[in-house]
Amino acid sequence: MELHRRPPLLYPRDKLLFVTWHLHGSLPHSLCPPSGKQTAGQAFVWMDRYLDTARTGPLYLGQEPIAALVQASIHYGAQHLYYDLNAYAIMANHVHLLVLPRTVPSHFLQTLKGHTARQANLVLHRTGYPFWQPESYDHWVRDDGERESITRYIENNPVKAGLATSVEDYRWSSAWRPAPRAVC
Repeated sequence: MELHRRPPLLYPRDKLLFVTWHLHGSLPHSLCPPSGKQTAGQAFVWMDRYLDTARTGPLYLGQEPIAALVQASIHYGAQHLYYDLNAYAIMANHVHLLVLPRTVPSHFLQTLKGHTARQANLVLHRTGYPFWQPESYDHWVRDDGERESITRYIENNPVKAGLATSVEDYRWSSAWRPAPRAVC
């Protein structure tokens, strides 16, 4: 299933953007959401559940060096004012990001995905191969209630996928809280 949606060239100012993108080949073309008419939101939920339960296909983001470079790039974007970072989770085959854009979303997504694809492919010795699917799922957040719901969804995603027992334990998420060090 492909969600052919691009962030619009014109975007609402001071609105949060929820965006999800996944690894190339992580969602086989032969798969589609169940038949029947579905909203974009229902198709997203189906896709996210599939990606969360996938145990085959590309799972490069489950490797610490790859997850670390994606995490560093997400923070770089916030430090260089492409966006204000609200929440994120780096899963084994996809990424969730909740940001307040400070520039055109297609610009920072192209920069973020392009840089991480090049770097990850170098680490994986896969130079020249596609890394990310070109398309992303995006949704403009309507209000504070929806922001809170999406933040919980993002930060709880690793727990639902069985990657952590609590949101604070998952290192590749905005909810991660490292265990305090013992002082002797």
